[in-house]
Amino acid sequence: MLNILGVKFRDIGKIYYYSSEDFKCSIGDFLIVLTKRGLENGLVKVIKELPSSCVPEGINNGKIIRKATIKDLGEIQKNKQLEKKFHETCKQKIDEHNLKMKLIETEYLFDRSKLIFYFVANGRVDFRNFVKELAYIFKTRIELRQIGVRDETRIMGGLGICGKSLCCSTFLNDFQSVSVKMAKDQNITLSPSKISGICGRLMCCLKFEENSYLDNIYNQSPQIESPPEIN
Repeated sequence: MLNILGVKFRDIGKIYYYSSEDFKCSIGDFLIVLTKRGLENGLVKVIKELPSSCVPEGINNGKIIRKATIKDLGEIQKNKQLEKKFHETCKQKIDEHNLKMKLIETEYLFDRSKLIFYFVANGRVDFRNFVKELAYIFKTRIELRQIGVRDETRIMGGLGICGKSLCCSTFLNDFQSVSVKMAKDQNITLSPSKISGICGRLMCCLKFEENSYLDNIYNQSPQIESPPEIN
């Protein structure tokens, strides 16, 4: 049997799947994984067992190094504290450079080989000198990654018009295309306040509820009987 592990590297983010025939762990365990970005820590969210002959799509090429040790867990906690400190420092430097960008989240890889700052901006930002200064301050590789308003909302969280926590920040792994036609299929008033989320885009729930509405429409449609055969 092939052991499939679904691992999440950020609190709000996508689940990545890895195969491991010998590695055993439980949901909620921290793993140390070698990815394209470097050595990272991730949380096990999904465990599946499949026949070795059935290799599912979306399996990553990264390598699971080990289950996090007590020492690793201490380093993970220390990195979380450093992320908060570096986040504030970066915000101060953005103000000093008068850059038209809003810092949303800071991520520090487990091996501290890279520091990633996620930001939103209305247009292109020239931060070449800014990156050099950050690299000098933090003594590591710096990546500034621009994200969209949907990603910003996912990270920041909040409540939808239903009164519950946002789908994007709770259980959705990926953003999918949403259309106005979906709102029409669900007989929702085509008012921006009715079909838009707090990010200003069409609500994600329009997509994953679409099939249920289409099934109801199909099941309620009158069935047309075939004419009797004439002998």
